[in-house]
Amino acid sequence: MIKLDEDFWTERYRQGYTGWDIGYPSTPIVQYLDQIQNKNCRILIPGAGNAYEAAYAWDQGFVGTHILDISKDPLTKFSTNHPNFPQAQIFHQDFFQHQGKYDLIVEQTFFCALDPALREAYCQKMLELLQPSGRLVGLLFGVQFSKQGPPFGGSLEEYQSLFSKYFKIHKLELCINSIAPRRGTEIFINLSAQ
Repeated sequence: MIKLDEDFWTERYRQGYTGWDIGYPSTPIVQYLDQIQNKNCRILIPGAGNAYEAAYAWDQGFVGTHILDISKDPLTKFSTNHPNFPQAQIFHQDFFQHQGKYDLIVEQTFFCALDPALREAYCQKMLELLQPSGRLVGLLFGVQFSKQGPPFGGSLEEYQSLFSKYFKIHKLELCINSIAPRRGTEIFINLSAQ
């Protein structure tokens, strides 16, 4: 198994091997954010990379948006491109070491980047980071990939089994508003603490 550490992800960014990066905020995330009335909520986007969703949220007035990535390179690029975004809300660290409480955690290509052996730990950490009424919302790949990951996929059945142990499931279904290249391969999740 490849060691999916900071060096691995930094090298991917430096080589431009970033197939997960669509170059703009994902439509399902944008449409979800557009429905939120409370602009004061605290948002975390782990594995944010170039953080297009964070830039969108910030521009829409979500001043409590925070980003986290294990690689410093995309965070530095984000800071350069968005100089008004508070440095105190940018975390260069391992997700599993992060501390804080959030009303919303946005899942966008982070879960699929983790070794599947960490999926239970991912759920436990998400619960730790969410406020009691907080939500984990975003996209997962609903396919199995033929090549060794990352990305790592899965199925509705696998995700149902995993998440139902930790969360109340509000939505876990085939995404109906994916971008064209990912249509039919993404699952939309909306989960909260049980």
